[in-house]
Amino acid sequence: MTEYHNKILGQKEPRLTKRVRTVLLRSLRWVLARLSLAGAQRLGRMLGWVWWLASARYRRDLSETLAHAGFSERALRRRVIGETGVQVVEALWLWLQPYARVVSLVRSVEGWEAVRAARTSGKGILFLTPHLGCFEITSLWAAQAMPLTVLYRPPRQPELVPWLRAGRARGGVQLAPADRSGVRQLVAALRRGEAVGLLPDQTPKAGEGVWAPFFGRPVWTMTLAARLSLMGDVVTVVVWGERLPNGAGFRLHFAPVAWSGDEAVATRAAQINRVLETWIRRAPEQYLWGYPRFKVPAGVAPPVETAHG
Repeated sequence: MTEYHNKILGQKEPRLTKRVRTVLLRSLRWVLARLSLAGAQRLGRMLGWVWWLASARYRRDLSETLAHAGFSERALRRRVIGETGVQVVEALWLWLQPYARVVSLVRSVEGWEAVRAARTSGKGILFLTPHLGCFEITSLWAAQAMPLTVLYRPPRQPELVPWLRAGRARGGVQLAPADRSGVRQLVAALRRGEAVGLLPDQTPKAGEGVWAPFFGRPVWTMTLAARLSLMGDVVTVVVWGERLPNGAGFRLHFAPVAWSGDEAVATRAAQINRVLETWIRRAPEQYLWGYPRFKVPAGVAPPVETAHG
């Protein structure tokens, strides 16, 4: 569960008591267990509009983020509203499905040859999975072929913790908490020539990021991905799960990052953002635009452009 999905499921608008939230989550679980993928996605689109109508903050964040990135089309915004709901509900649905069924939903894969070559050479693999399409399925599918350690942030709702752990820690997936101990687990796994995964487009805390361009504007960008990429014998691969129409499943895209040669952390962080932009433009409706990436986080000095503007 990502930081932003935690916010969605813990919306303060409208305010829900713990008891009501527990009943709703149990009801949702009962319903999802009986739906097909297409049915879960239809439910997600409906709930996406419910969140849009219920939360003024969400409406503002989504609209502002799209505008900052240069996407002003009303039709795209309508698709984004629905697909954001799909991303959340789809993840919950996948956690409930048998592992064999989950991996069978991958209909085609592009770029796996680069991953196979890295494995053959004994190199560690750093998977960077943006909030694009279905990122839950990418780790579960890849973990069929290799041990994979992924960072995760526990949900705010305690009721979801066993649901998340049971759904994600399958195949060869091992979970690492999003703290210093988890980062140490990632480093150790890479040194063993294993694979690790993280979401490179989450906003880090003060002291854990740099300002780097994203769709032409500076965003506070994590440095962890860049630092891990600088470890010796590590191949960096961007991966995302494209959602196919009408509940048909997913197409996975694996693309190794060709670094510019500059090993400065800030330069690599900016290059990661550029690579993510390229993929997001291929399916902008499947990106999590409601996540306020262009905000100045608490305790972080604004970029020069903002400070002087």
